[in-house]
Amino acid sequence: MYTRCGQLSDTVKLFDEMPHRDSYSWNSLLEAYLKSGTNKEDALRLFYSISEKNEYSWKFTISSFAKAGNLHTARDLFNKMPVTDEKPWNSMINGYARIGRNDEAMNLFKSLNYSNDAVRKNDTHILATVFKICADLTALDFGKQIHTRMFINNLGFDEVLMSSLVNMYAKCGDVDSANHLLNSLQTQPDDFTLSALVTGYTKCGRLMDARKVLDHSGGGKCNAVLWNSIIAGYVANNEGVEAINLFSRMRIDGIPEDPTTLASVLSATTSLGIVIIGKQIHGHGFKVGFIHDMITATVLIDMYSKCGSLDDACKFFEELQKYDYDTVLLNTMISLYSKCGRIKDARETFDMIPSRSLISWNSMIAGYNQNGCAIEALNLFCNMHRLGLPIDQVSIACVISSCASTCSLSLGEQIFSRATVTGLESDQFICTALIDFYCKCGYIEDGRRLFNEMKKTDEIPWNSMLMGYAANGYVIEALKLFEEMRNEGVAPNNITFIGVLSACDHCGLVEEGKKWFHLMKHEYNIEPGIEHFSCMIDMFARAGFLAEAMNLFDQMPFKADSSMLFSVLKGCRAYGNESLGMKVTECICELEPRESSAYVQLSSIHATCGNWERSAQIRGLMEERGVRKIPGYSWIDD
Repeated sequence: MYTRCGQLSDTVKLFDEMPHRDSYSWNSLLEAYLKSGTNKEDALRLFYSISEKNEYSWKFTISSFAKAGNLHTARDLFNKMPVTDEKPWNSMINGYARIGRNDEAMNLFKSLNYSNDAVRKNDTHILATVFKICADLTALDFGKQIHTRMFINNLGFDEVLMSSLVNMYAKCGDVDSANHLLNSLQTQPDDFTLSALVTGYTKCGRLMDARKVLDHSGGGKCNAVLWNSIIAGYVANNEGVEAINLFSRMRIDGIPEDPTTLASVLSATTSLGIVIIGKQIHGHGFKVGFIHDMITATVLIDMYSKCGSLDDACKFFEELQKYDYDTVLLNTMISLYSKCGRIKDARETFDMIPSRSLISWNSMIAGYNQNGCAIEALNLFCNMHRLGLPIDQVSIACVISSCASTCSLSLGEQIFSRATVTGLESDQFICTALIDFYCKCGYIEDGRRLFNEMKKTDEIPWNSMLMGYAANGYVIEALKLFEEMRNEGVAPNNITFIGVLSACDHCGLVEEGKKWFHLMKHEYNIEPGIEHFSCMIDMFARAGFLAEAMNLFDQMPFKADSSMLFSVLKGCRAYGNESLGMKVTECICELEPRESSAYVQLSSIHATCGNWERSAQIRGLMEERGVRKIPGYSWIDD
């Protein structure tokens, strides 16, 4: 009784008071020590002190250490056990598999096959575990060999073994064999077995076959496991609408959902970008009490973030209790706060994590980079180095970007040498960051040399080199690279066109810029963003096409940006357009009443046109409104 209630001290006291002790009493005491979870060393000493250990003593001790993940001690006991039956073998194989040491589990099973004990070799629990390992390793051929041996030995199937076998075939991609197995059953398979088949079908993209499994099994009679599998399968195949429809049908059929269901439906909402549905799921999750589940909470925050509702994501996180936090959720919030520009909150969240993962460090360094805090990013990377923490390609690429922001050529090259030492010098992510680094430091030829030597699997390196050319005034080279990119069959994206339009802007290629601005939407199906409009407006203003610049500004489907109007205002000054300059200045003052540059520019326009009286009036208006010009200063010390 004391053992079952977890009262170790009372168990020991009673054992010491016993006048006669037998194997049962010794095993009860041993069981109490092992179940306590905090006295494994004492339990091991007790085990060795038992003079007459029986089969139960060995089995329970091996099983306890294997379940606790102490495989070294469990294996040592296993090797010393006088006679082993199927239970210790299963405990060891299962123990290795549980902590991901599948190869050792498989080797142990192979050594079992060398014995002549047919009972152990054909134990259904051991075989079920081995089929699961075959599924994790995608070792289809080995799984088929075991299945063949079972067929030859005329072994029967229970639900667990059948589910493991179907799961093995399904995860290894042989869904037809999995389906054939189910059809050969005399009884109705359980939901876990059907779920394995559905997952296999959806991974192969065979959604109709997966749907047939659900329909033939009588969806309204199944539990959430099967429904979760098919909903997650539709989400993985970018069929978010149908995933949400399945969830609706699940509710109509009266199948109670679980946190996994809500996580999958929220992922579907994320893929569709429809935040209103996500908010409805949020409300439903709150109603059924799943909203504080860690997986659900993390996916919900991710949904709000990717749908552009950053404030809703932050608000929900701040509503969670601190005991609800885990490392994955906090890592998500570091990235989210960084996107919102709340870098202090991001750092506070980072400091809150008790056991920081590599993702935690990388997220914080990337957050500093995004918010122009290059020095802080470099300091954090140095802390990682001092603590001897592992780094990966993301760490190195992020810190190289920090070096690019500060034009720290020598430090950037030192960090790249670290990448060389760790064997990451050919990584595309790092090479792309290094191209950007060289270009921002003005070493265009070094950037192009690296670009030519690296292996390019997507458009990102092309964009980095193209933007480097455009930013440094190598306009012809930028346009030639864009043509080369298209000839190589690499599809441009929105960032590519920012580089192309920027190049056209700096070179005054108005017709070329107009052509690509039109084609990006009508040929490449890329909607122009605010950066593309900014390039075009600046290009028109520089070339003196001020009416076209204002027309495009008025057509822009975004909130007005004063920086674009400043481009037009500079054009008005260059080309002496007083009337438009006054109109643009009024617009800027409405957006930013305290901005002095607009008044100064307009005053200069009047002065350039010889209207000195009006120029003086604008200066007087600045004083009247309390707008002060910020004095210039030099970065060069005396």
